[in-house]
Amino acid sequence: MTRPGAKEIKSIADAAGVPVDADVATRIANSIGPAFDGFAPIAGTLPFDLEPASYLLAQTAKVAK
Repeated sequence: MTRPGAKEIKSIADAAGVPVDADVATRIANSIGPAFDGFAPIAGTLPFDLEPASYLLAQTAKVAK
């Protein structure tokens, strides 16, 4: 997978049922972009891929106390 932009982040988040505003999608893209760049040399050789919709879900999940 190539580095996603805000448009791709928004589409993926919407498909995952975690809709985001355009400014949030831009912030997510800027936050996870360096990870995509860092993994670029070994892209396709790992048994997993980065998935941006989970990032927002993890950030907004309520933790039971």
